[in-house]
Amino acid sequence: MSARMFTSPLFLGFDHLEQMLERASKTSSDGYPPYNIEQISPTGLRITLAVAGFTMDDLQITQEDNQLVIRGRQTDDTQGRIFLHRGIAARQFQRAFVLAEGIEVKGAWLDSGLLHIDLARPQPEPRVRSIPISRPANGLAQRTPMQTGPRVVDGDDA
Repeated sequence: MSARMFTSPLFLGFDHLEQMLERASKTSSDGYPPYNIEQISPTGLRITLAVAGFTMDDLQITQEDNQLVIRGRQTDDTQGRIFLHRGIAARQFQRAFVLAEGIEVKGAWLDSGLLHIDLARPQPEPRVRSIPISRPANGLAQRTPMQTGPRVVDGDDA
């Protein structure tokens, strides 16, 4: 992907969707567990992972520097069971998301096989500063080396 395809200031706080996709593809190549990322407010994001069969005790969420890491590990309870077909994944996983500077993890909850993680990008307070305009001490406007044009003087000096 040499050409920039998308620009998104919302996607996990990255300025470029392409950059996030490249990093995400490096962290987990098999696509398990599947996930969604949605914008829930102007400053809020939610990551939802499909973790059917995992309990809260099987899941761990950590923030390691600028990475959000979700790990899942189920205990093996298949002894004595004979499966004719086993299509429900019962494997461990690790999924990592690179977070942009300033992104905060607000909370997580497990509901009906979906793990939800809320993120927020705090909006900086607008900083407005007034710059005072003063008069020169001797009444004459002095030219600085950057100024061009005629020198401004009081009416008496002209």
